Parts: sequence; C-alpha cells; structure tokens
Amino acid sequence: MDDDALASDELDERVVLDERKAAILRTVVTGYVETAQPVGSAQVARDAPIEVSPATIRADMAALEREGFLTHPHTSAGRVPTDKGYRFFVDHLAAPLPLGPQKQEQVQEFFSRAHGEIERMLQDTSQLLSQLTDCVAVVVSPEYERLVVRSAHLTRVARRTGVLVVVLSNGAVDKEAIAIEQETSDDDIAAANSHMQQHFADRAMGQLAPGSLSLPGTGQPEVDGLVELCRQALDTTQQPEARNDHVFVGGTSKMAERFDAVEQVRSVLTILEQSYVVVTVLQDVLAQGLSVSIGSENRLAPLAECSLVVAPFADDGAGSGAIGVLGPTRMDYPQALAAVAVVGHRLSRQLQEG
Repeated sequence: MDDDALASDELDERVVLDERKAAILRTVVTGYVETAQPVGSAQVARDAPIEVSPATIRADMAALEREGFLTHPHTSAGRVPTDKGYRFFVDHLAAPLPLGPQKQEQVQEFFSRAHGEIERMLQDTSQLLSQLTDCVAVVVSPEYERLVVRSAHLTRVARRTGVLVVVLSNGAVDKEAIAIEQETSDDDIAAANSHMQQHFADRAMGQLAPGSLSLPGTGQPEVDGLVELCRQALDTTQQPEARNDHVFVGGTSKMAERFDAVEQVRSVLTILEQSYVVVTVLQDVLAQGLSVSIGSENRLAPLAECSLVVAPFADDGAGSGAIGVLGPTRMDYPQALAAVAVVGHRLSRQLQEG
C-alpha cells in the first residue's frame, strides 16, 4: 500500500481521545488558526479549559504528536495540527456556530437585492461567500443536463445563420449559433420553432440528447433537419468542456494572503482555472458524504495543503449545485461551515422562489 493510501486510511479513522487530550488538541487548533504561530504548552495551560500541571500538558502534547495529531517545526518548541488533528477537530465540533450579527446582516441584505440573471447572481454569491470567509469561494450551478427547457426559439440573423435561444428552468438563457441552408424559408423556421416548443419544452436537457429520446418528425425534411441541428447544438452545450460558465469563482486575490509559497498559489490558481476539475473536486467531496475535505484527503496533489468546505444547494426541481470555500488547512472551520451552510440555504430558497 502506498503512502497516499495509508494517509487516507489514517484520516478515515475516527479516533477517540480522552477529554483532556481533546481539549488540548482543540486549544492548539484554535490558537494556531488565530495566530499562525506554533502553540506551546504555556499557551495551552492559559487557554485550555482544564486544570492540570504544565508538565502534564507537555506530556499530553507529546503523546498527541506521537499519535499523529500534532507536529512541530524544527525551530520551535510549539506544536501545530496535522491533517489528522484538523479532522478530529472538525468531526468533534460541539455544534455549528452561527454567523455573527454583522455577517448575518450582510447575507440578508445580499439576498434581498439578488435578482436578475442567474449567472450574475451565482457570480455575486461567490464574491459574498469569499468576503464572509476570507477564502476563495466556488459556486457550481445545478447539473446542466437536469435543467428543464422552458422555451426554445430559432431566429434567422443572416441568410445562412440563425441563433437558437433557450430559456432554462433556473432562469439561465443559452444562445447558440446555427448554420442553416440558404434555401431555408422563414416558414420552415416558424414550423421548426412550433415543433421545438411542442416537443422540447418541459423536458430536461439530458432528455434531448441525440439517442436519449425519439422525437416525432413533421414530415417536412427541411423542418426536421432544422430541429435536429438545434437538438445537436443543445447537446454540444452539455459537454463538460463547453460548460465553462457554470463554475463561478470569487476571491482569487485572497490566495496570496492565505498561502505563503508562491508555487502553491500558482498551482491552486491553475486548478481554479479548469472548470471541469473544480466541479469534479467538489462533487468528489460530496460523494464521500463529507462537508469538509482536509489536506491529504483531497485527491489532487496541489490541494494537499488546502481544505475545502462544501455544501449542496437545490434549484427549482432541476437538481442540485454546490458551493464551497477553499483555503489553507489553517482555516477557521466553524465560521467556514456556518457561512457555507447559511449561504447555501439562502441560495436554495432564492432559486426555488424564482
């Protein structure tokens, strides 16, 4: 078994610590998150809700290090959490903390005025989440193939060019250029529009993929050809490489603030530029039944020193999307979890209410 598999197995274990060691570990995590400095036994003795001697604390910290929950830089006597330590901390949070009053008001104000095009709202939501957490935020719109077509209309804009405009159930509007034959008449286009409205409307995008659903013909070859061209255009828009507009990233400028190594910043930004990879990463976390993925739990090497906090959000009967924040493993997990949960809930409600 390779080192990555061993690390994954270790992180999957839900280790039980006695109350005193757990309190020490929580104190080290919160202290390190707040200061970015290794936490020593003197600080633990001052901040931990336990009454034991400094010698006992030092012994327990040494034991936590042997057990893989803590480590220490060579130049410091203080300790910092490992991925395993952060995992224990997250798994044993007593209860989700609410957002502070100021941040709650910020969320309330945002969604009270969040109207208009779905793409703009999702992009703005990623910026809001980044502001709430001081991390990079990602919003992935609901699965495209599950969105329902509300209307599809082809308009000729030049002798041999048409534009297909499709309105989807989440409010998004897709536009695709269609190459049409010069001899195609306006009556043919009108007939194609009537046929599409009859057979495309109220169907999920995935149902309209060639081979997924047998559509009746009109008996007019020119009209049936136009309808098939439009159907193929819709299928093209569903391909992962074509769906660059359903991933919205906010707060990338915060990367330099949160990570020390320039190479690490560059590697993470490269991933964020690849929409399909971002979707896969978030879906992978949710598929594992997790809301937080820490360090080496992430399957991409450039994210080995990052943590992801993720939550799904629901659209109006059209499937679910995902929102998340990405930052260093030294993350304020309670606040990140609270922000993602609140924003995800409000976004679901906003979309369901139209």
